[in-house]
Amino acid sequence: MTAAAREASTCRLERSSHTAFIHNNTLHVWGGYQVVAGEDIVLPSDEIWICDLDSGIWERREMSGVVPCDLMGFCGSYVNGSLYVFAGCDQQGYSNKMFSVDLMQQCYVWKKVTASKGTPPSPRTKHSCWVHGDRLIYFGGYGCKTLLEVRNTSLSSFVIEEMSWTTIGDTLFRCWGWNNEVNVFDTHTTTWSVPETQGPAPTHRGCHASAVVGNKGYVCGGVESAELDLFCLDLDSDSDKWTWTQFNVSPCCAPLGRSMHTMTATSDHTLFVFGGLGADGRTLNDAWQFNTLRREWSKITHPHKDKPRVCHSACLGSDNDVVVFGGSSNLRILMDSVAVLRAPSQHHCQDVFIFQTQPYSLFRLCEDFLGRNAEVPGCRLSWLPTKLRSRVEKRVAFFSLLAP
Repeated sequence: MTAAAREASTCRLERSSHTAFIHNNTLHVWGGYQVVAGEDIVLPSDEIWICDLDSGIWERREMSGVVPCDLMGFCGSYVNGSLYVFAGCDQQGYSNKMFSVDLMQQCYVWKKVTASKGTPPSPRTKHSCWVHGDRLIYFGGYGCKTLLEVRNTSLSSFVIEEMSWTTIGDTLFRCWGWNNEVNVFDTHTTTWSVPETQGPAPTHRGCHASAVVGNKGYVCGGVESAELDLFCLDLDSDSDKWTWTQFNVSPCCAPLGRSMHTMTATSDHTLFVFGGLGADGRTLNDAWQFNTLRREWSKITHPHKDKPRVCHSACLGSDNDVVVFGGSSNLRILMDSVAVLRAPSQHHCQDVFIFQTQPYSLFRLCEDFLGRNAEVPGCRLSWLPTKLRSRVEKRVAFFSLLAP
């Protein structure tokens, strides 16, 4: 283990490009990387971190089994109690392997997922996933294909950036580029398929954000544009073709274009977008909501202006809160006539902060008031029923962690 790796092991919560999800008001975080002494350090695949969002207390859990290689640029998804990890980059290069772990079991054991039918997508990174029922629906990304695969691929779904000779058994011509492909994995039947789509599809991209609202999958950003573009795909399994729709919004009312941001569905008609890397190469701290019924953006005033983020995670919490974790607060991309460089001062975060997207219930307001004011004379927590007292004591612990 290098000195940088040893240093990283002492502060493993700090990370970017990880995956996160919330189950039973508990935040689960897996994977990602840090930059230590200018070196990218991929965080261990044999551990997962769990945070009780009522108390703010973290716990590290070990994982065994067929543990994935340390990955960058993978896509993690939570469905029916299991975490699925697909593709990314490991020490061998680009991957199209899939692994899963059942988090409902006492012991967390990784398994390699082998499809019973269909062909997995080509190796890729920087892609996204919609979770819809029992299906994982992957979109876009950057990766590689053999020349034969490119010839068998629709000309409109893969854009070649470069080509190289690669020896894998026989000598093959390998192509690298961006795609706008849609690939479906059915977790119940372990089957890969490619749906037929129609309509104005998004351009080839990666580092975008995606979310599901009802039977529609939304994708935005990830391309160099002045305004944030937005598309949706109708995921109706009864239709012969899934239909793409592009939302055209006046530039004066749309967020700036960006990548490496997050988009979270907060209701049956609202999407919440936060942060990302702007077209000027700077980390953003703005938040926006998109109303899918009125088809319009609105900028959100929030108390986290001092917390710009890129490569973070954002999950839907209780009371429609958006829970943000990790990421980098000062990533900058410096461009000159020779190269594209990442600023060396990148700072990775380990804090959790929350965007309130709707008014809280009276119960939540009382619970938080008691949590903030447990020491005020007259707050007789011991008088509360046992179950309620336990919840309030967790809130006391949570707000004590926020105290300066």
